[in-house]
Amino acid sequence: MPADPIIAQGLTSRFKHLLARSLGIRDAELVPAMLGMLMFLCLFTAIMSMRPVRETMGVAGGVRNLPWLFTGTFVATLLAMPVFGYLARRMSRHRLLAGLFSLFALNLLVFAVLIARDPHQVWVARSFYVWLSVFNLMAASLIWSVLADVLVLDQAKRLFGLIAAGASAGGIVGPIVALQVAHLGLAGILVCAACCLFGSIAAAFALFRWRQRQPATSVAADSPDRALGGSPLDGAAQVLRSRYLLGIAVFVLLLASVSTFLYVDQARWVERHFSDPNDRTEFFAHIDLVVQVLSILVQMFLAGRIAQSLGVVALLTALPVLMALGFLSLAIVPGFGLFVGVMVLRRAGEYALIRPGREMLFTTVPTAEKYKAKNFIDTVVYRAADALSSWLESALRAVESVPWLAPLMGAAIAVIWAGTGRHLARTQAQQSIRLPGAVQ
Repeated sequence: MPADPIIAQGLTSRFKHLLARSLGIRDAELVPAMLGMLMFLCLFTAIMSMRPVRETMGVAGGVRNLPWLFTGTFVATLLAMPVFGYLARRMSRHRLLAGLFSLFALNLLVFAVLIARDPHQVWVARSFYVWLSVFNLMAASLIWSVLADVLVLDQAKRLFGLIAAGASAGGIVGPIVALQVAHLGLAGILVCAACCLFGSIAAAFALFRWRQRQPATSVAADSPDRALGGSPLDGAAQVLRSRYLLGIAVFVLLLASVSTFLYVDQARWVERHFSDPNDRTEFFAHIDLVVQVLSILVQMFLAGRIAQSLGVVALLTALPVLMALGFLSLAIVPGFGLFVGVMVLRRAGEYALIRPGREMLFTTVPTAEKYKAKNFIDTVVYRAADALSSWLESALRAVESVPWLAPLMGAAIAVIWAGTGRHLARTQAQQSIRLPGAVQ
């Protein structure tokens, strides 16, 4: 009988070893991997439970109004940046996510009350569309900041792809949760989403506790108990002072431009093929499901191995090259089926390859830049690109006599995007060699 606990412990250790080996990581990295996945699972369960409704609102408002919604989102992002900067200046890093996510949860409860009072208010619907567009980028950026803070580059190569699978899992769970609480209306979905955010907060606290138990050589040296300090607008200044950060900003700008070209085109195709709002919502939900299933398979079993064997450059260039080919195909033989295939490839590739690779770029920069500069790039730069490229795409589509012009422009942007990703990966490799105390 006394041997039973020893046997159980041995079996548990054996199971952990087999699980870690199947995922391509080390035994000691299972805890941070699971906690990182849990942070994303909770966040994206909240986001994806609301996404089909947001997309339907965008189409219902008229495709011609999408550039205005993108512009409004960019303005809202600019207004949100000082709020983030103020919190980052005053709060310690291990409490920053908790403070910001609590504020987001409060926002959701306010929207729930407004929608419950009058679900047909146009200004509430448009405000929610803009708010969700700001929230999903800022919240995901902050989680990646925490991960880049806690893990070093060597760990990031093994774990970031796997951790990103938590977001894809949330993309599958989110619509299921939405269906389960649909009888409570949109307000009920928002309350459920607010509760999910507290799950991310709990996982973040546990991740920082894990970090404190690790040897000093395996994590960044500075303490997460300290606030970042500085000005609320430091992020923009940090980007302007660094060629490396400017390169990442250009990479994100090109990524967002390609995404927006396809997003606006998606709204046009869907408006043309589905007249009923319920059919549109069902179409968006099916696309989300296919994208998340493909993403989670690549994230769990391929992304980490690709990063370790082929390097970050493979993560950052494979999708841009495929998108250039996809845009060229759309310019030659445009069709709804082909467009859906390109759209699914873009979204799955971004989640499974581009996002983990992009976040690895921040593991070799100072701590303040992992939060402030990164958040500026992920929100302001991304939404600025959304707004500008949506107007550009609409202008190109207005020239009906040359329908191939917009996809051809998209292909050109994708080629520049691939070149930028290759340059950034090579620069990061050089920086990681010079980084003091880095584990390679």
